[in-house]
Amino acid sequence: MHSFSWDFPYRSQRMPILAQNVVATSQPLAAQAGLDALRRGGNAVDAALATAIALTVVEPTSNGIGSDAFAIVWDGAQLHGLNASGRAPRALTPERFTGMKQMPTVGWDPVTVPGAVSAWVALSARFGKLPFAELFEAAIHYARDGFLVSPITAQAWARAPERYADYPAFAATFAPHGRAPYPGELFRCPDQARTLEIIAATQGEAFYRGALAEQIVAHAEATGGLLTMRDLATHTPEWVTPMAQVYHGYHLHEIPPNGQGLTALIALGILQHCNLAQYPVDSADSLHLQIEAMKLAFAEAHRHIADPAWMDVPAEALLDANFLAKRARQIRMDAAQFPTSTLPTDHGTVYLTAADASGMMVSYIQSNYMGFGSGIVIPGTGISLQNRGAGFRLEAGHPNCVAGGKRPYHTIIPGFVTREGQPVMSFGVMGGHMQPQGHVQMMVRIFDYGQNPQAASDAPRWYIEEDPTRLSLEPGFAPEVVAELRRRGHNVTADLPPGRFGGAQLIYRMEDGDQQTGYCAGTDWRKDGQAVGF
Repeated sequence: MHSFSWDFPYRSQRMPILAQNVVATSQPLAAQAGLDALRRGGNAVDAALATAIALTVVEPTSNGIGSDAFAIVWDGAQLHGLNASGRAPRALTPERFTGMKQMPTVGWDPVTVPGAVSAWVALSARFGKLPFAELFEAAIHYARDGFLVSPITAQAWARAPERYADYPAFAATFAPHGRAPYPGELFRCPDQARTLEIIAATQGEAFYRGALAEQIVAHAEATGGLLTMRDLATHTPEWVTPMAQVYHGYHLHEIPPNGQGLTALIALGILQHCNLAQYPVDSADSLHLQIEAMKLAFAEAHRHIADPAWMDVPAEALLDANFLAKRARQIRMDAAQFPTSTLPTDHGTVYLTAADASGMMVSYIQSNYMGFGSGIVIPGTGISLQNRGAGFRLEAGHPNCVAGGKRPYHTIIPGFVTREGQPVMSFGVMGGHMQPQGHVQMMVRIFDYGQNPQAASDAPRWYIEEDPTRLSLEPGFAPEVVAELRRRGHNVTADLPPGRFGGAQLIYRMEDGDQQTGYCAGTDWRKDGQAVGF
């Protein structure tokens, strides 16, 4: 049986969904699209893809047809990882950014080859049961006939017209009335509907080698972009073996670099030596240990994680047991520290998870990176291009330094937990730099403190900012805990609104003995979404 409690100690707008077939994501219409795929006889992969494709339409503030994607699939017998992130245009060189201190975040410069469409094709071909075109029906309907914009999505959308004021194709597509749509307002995007119909009919070929690719390249040539037909045509998603770190007998699995999932594994590998459960949940001691372990993990991640072909050290070296034990011993209980890497050298995203009665489980994440991404929208297509290349560094000699044909450091990470080779939980916490921090907090709450998935999602969160000397806290931590963290040297900003703390979706496998009985799905109150099932 499950090892968590059914207590709900935090204020919440949600209860977990208990069912034999489930989908959980950040937008209700997309969750329902996935559920419909299951009711039609599809499996968890079909449900995940129908959900993901619908999300490009109904939550365009976080993902789109021009996004990247990663996935972890439990097929009933083993785990499979998929890295569908794209590479920088071959013609891109560091000299293009001479005089700059960091990568641009808008325009063509941070655009890499979009990989999401290739993920849809690869996952459907390998695991899907439904015809590929059927997975697009809900998305095409909402794009052509319209959908009512959900409130949190509308808040994010409202900020976009100013950010992308210099990109007329963005305004024409996503702010056709000179503004973002209001909450509850009907929004249509016929261009997206036509594009999705073409992708569905051609099994994605048109996006990488056909008419849509030609439109993308023509717009790049006309407006200063470097993407070529060769860049698009040679893109292929990569099947990978997920990396894992054991934690109290449970294994957390993450996609290997160029994603930052390794960061969560490093932090858990350090916490494995800290006996967190001896300290009360939400206590200053417990939080301090988690935060310090996470800072150590980020120090290593930001120094080393890159396209694996360019890394100075193998990813496995960052999980060396002796190295992690040494790092754990460097944590001081009485004082915050601000570490740097010591290993020698030899915020827009959507997350979804789905599971079916056969035992198949999917952890899937898809992202533009920052809001609508680069601001580049291909006229007449509804394709907004991500700005994942903003994840490159401009520091010469750094493993993640920008270069043509290279994949950047990626923030998006799907998570999966197993025990003794069997599936336990599919989960993720969307939100850029928050993601590995969210993975660690979910693992600690569920497997150290026995909280159920919904309670773990509801709980207040901490967030180490991109400037690691700054720590942000949500409302809900006791005042004396906040005061104690400050006394130890943490630069705390407390009681912040939920925007920076991500959005969790979790599906936990329920069983009676060795027999699967269904799932417990939790979903985040910080997002518009829901968990659904039958």
